[in-house]
Amino acid sequence: MQVITEPENARSRRTRAALLAAARALIEEHGFEALTMAAVAGRAGVSRRGVYLHYASRAELVTALFDFVSEEEGLAASIRPVWTAPDAVTALAEWARHLARYQPRILAVDLAAERVRQLDPDAAAHRQIVIDDQRSACRRLASWLKDEQQLAPSWTVQTATDMLWALMASGMIKNLLVDCGWPARRYGERLAVLLRSTFVRDSAGSKLRT
Repeated sequence: MQVITEPENARSRRTRAALLAAARALIEEHGFEALTMAAVAGRAGVSRRGVYLHYASRAELVTALFDFVSEEEGLAASIRPVWTAPDAVTALAEWARHLARYQPRILAVDLAAERVRQLDPDAAAHRQIVIDDQRSACRRLASWLKDEQQLAPSWTVQTATDMLWALMASGMIKNLLVDCGWPARRYGERLAVLLRSTFVRDSAGSKLRT
């Protein structure tokens, strides 16, 4: 069976979007365990053969899900204020606002992937794509702070990258937004305070020693 590697026309693009939307809905509602090519076909109203024409395997479908969810939830627009900020300290505050805007939108998929990634190689592969993207952004922030001599002396670029990334953990976000009932705005405001006090030179965080 020949796989369609690029959308040939508008109909193909719509079919791909329908398949990815169906995959996302299945994951959010029932977890990765429910994600089969047959289930995606049924949810999208496409034949199983139609699914395989666009995605040769479940793994390929799940890999494509990252870009689909990012586009659907406006990742590029949400993160733009971070990278267009006039300085690194401002970018750090914008980073907190970005996480408060964007992370809740993808929380269900992230939690589902995290829960089974030790058992499901496709979920693990999706989670690794997310982690690599997150860590790249965290390193860029930490390096920016270092280059402008704003990184608190208790941190290196590597340790700051690690901690910035750890603070994005989907479990922590669920604890605050769902279990504690925080609105996203409060989460963003408190996270901005935490990041500045922890990572910026001459703030309370700079008094810590490793």
